[in-house]
Amino acid sequence: MEPLQGKVAIVTGAGQGVGQGIALALADAGADIAIVGRTPEKLETTCGLLRERGVRTEGYVANLLDTDAIPELVDQIVTDFGRLDVVVNNAYDGVMMPLLDMSVKNFTKGFVAGPFAAFALMKSAHPHLVAAGGGSIVNLVTSAMVRWDPTNYGSYAASKSALRSLTRTAAVEWAGDRIRVNAIAPHAMSPGIRWWTENHPEEAEEFVASIPMRRIGDPESDIGRAVVSLVGPDFGYLTGATIPLDGGQAHF
Repeated sequence: MEPLQGKVAIVTGAGQGVGQGIALALADAGADIAIVGRTPEKLETTCGLLRERGVRTEGYVANLLDTDAIPELVDQIVTDFGRLDVVVNNAYDGVMMPLLDMSVKNFTKGFVAGPFAAFALMKSAHPHLVAAGGGSIVNLVTSAMVRWDPTNYGSYAASKSALRSLTRTAAVEWAGDRIRVNAIAPHAMSPGIRWWTENHPEEAEEFVASIPMRRIGDPESDIGRAVVSLVGPDFGYLTGATIPLDGGQAHF
C-alpha cells in the first residue's frame, strides 16, 4: 500500500520544476494533489501527468502575493477534496540582483512571496490539518542562506532565512497538534537552472564541480521522493529541521 494513500496534499508553484517533481512523487505515493500556480496551461499540464498516475488532482490559479485571498483558497481546496494532510510551500517570486540595484519594492516582494505567503497558507491550513488528525508542512528554503558568496542572492537568502525561522517556530508551537513542520533546501534542474546551464556552460561546469556528488538534482527522484519520505510515517519524529537536498554542497 502506498504510504500516502487517502491523503490530500497542496503543492504551490507546481506547474513546473521542483514543485511539479514534488507533486508527481506525492502522487506515486498515493496522495491526491491540489496544485496551485499562476499559469493555467502549466497547471493543466501537471494535472494531466498526475492523472496518468491514477490520483485525483485539481489545479487552482492563484497569485500568492495576494495573501488575503489565501484562506479562501485553502477552504475551497478542503471543500473540494474533503480533507488536508500535507502542505508544500514551494512557490516563490522575487528578484536577484546586487542590493544597491534593488528597489525596496522588489526587496519586499520576495518577502511577500516567501514567508508572508507561506505563513498565510500554514495558518489557513492549520485547522484542517488538526481536523485530519495531524499532518505535515514542508517549506522550501535555499542553500543561498549559507552561501560562501551571497552576491546577488541577498534578498532571496534573507526571505528564505525568515521562512526557515518561521518553520522552526511553527514546528515547536504546533507539535502538540500533531503537525510536523520542516524545511528543505534543494538543488534541482528547474527550467531556470536548465536555461542557465545551457547558456552559461562554463559557469555551470564550475557550479557542478562544487557539488560533491557532481550533479544537479532531479526534481522528482531527488527532491520529490525525499519529500514523500519526510511527510510519511517513517519520519514521524522529525520536526523543525532544515534538510539540504543538494548533493552535499551546502554546510548548514
